[in-house]
Amino acid sequence: MFGLFSRKKDLVGIDIGSSSVKLVQVLADKDSFQLLNLGIVPLPHEAIVDNSLMDTAAVVQAVKDLVASLGIKTRDVACSISGNAVIIRKILLPAMTSEELEEQISWEAEQYIPFDIKDVHVDFQILGADPVDPGKIQVLLVASKKDIINDYVSIFSDAGLNLAVMDVDAFAVQNAFELNYGQPEVVRALVNVGAGIMNINVIRDGSTLFTRDVQMGGHQYTEEIQKQLGFNSDEAEARKMLAGSLSDPLLKEVIERTNESLAQEIRRSIDFYNSTAANDDRISAISISGGCSKIYGLQDAVQARLGMEVELLDPFANLRYDEKTFDPEYLKEIAPLMAVGVGLAMRRVGDK
Repeated sequence: MFGLFSRKKDLVGIDIGSSSVKLVQVLADKDSFQLLNLGIVPLPHEAIVDNSLMDTAAVVQAVKDLVASLGIKTRDVACSISGNAVIIRKILLPAMTSEELEEQISWEAEQYIPFDIKDVHVDFQILGADPVDPGKIQVLLVASKKDIINDYVSIFSDAGLNLAVMDVDAFAVQNAFELNYGQPEVVRALVNVGAGIMNINVIRDGSTLFTRDVQMGGHQYTEEIQKQLGFNSDEAEARKMLAGSLSDPLLKEVIERTNESLAQEIRRSIDFYNSTAANDDRISAISISGGCSKIYGLQDAVQARLGMEVELLDPFANLRYDEKTFDPEYLKEIAPLMAVGVGLAMRRVGDK
């Protein structure tokens, strides 16, 4: 959302998560994209905690290693944030043009942002006229504290890169979804379950209807396995991802209980949205992504709890790529992890 430059040119999408750094580079060609580069490097445990950068040196080194190993020459990058690092509000304002709102947005934002307006970056998107009162417009307001943005600017600067666009995880996933599946005519929830946070974005026809970030994710599984079964963090992490292939009923029991906790939290968010939505605006489809979306039994647990089909989002479904360079089986394996990265890679320098 936060475009920092005015020229339109290619950039690289870099998703800094709490467990790994993912990089995606694509080439835009008319109405399609070709995959040029991708890579993943793990981060040390607790390098990022609750969206706070705790070990910036480790993050910088991970970014450097990834860029060097892939031979990336492009210096401009897009990154994204979520959780308590960003505030998203859907607000109603008197009808005005985008240019008029640009001049007034800081004043309007002061009423909705719990920080001094001088300390935040503010951006917006006009969603359209309010269906109830045509004299008003629906606006998506996005704000992040400047010190958080500056932390990311410093990370990329130290890695020899330039942060050109700062986006929001939920919106990056939406970009990846729409690239591969088009803009849904029905109301769809995009649920991105990462290591430390879960992003929920309800969309229809290219517009965001509701967003929420929940501080739950893959770390919860790891912690429960450690606590209940006595493994260290590395062993717990490995067993979490292999649970479906291991004959360990106690492990599967822990996984299933944690699946139920996440599914219940998703259900609460869906119910909250549906409780205020008109019948035509109720959620009827769900797509799930993120590294945790492949955890044993989670997709089935969410499907059972919500009573509707839950699909895995494949961010490579509509991307062209050379099978001599990218193994289709490998892309299928890592696809859920790369939704944010693909969405970021679609951005261009100068985008809002």
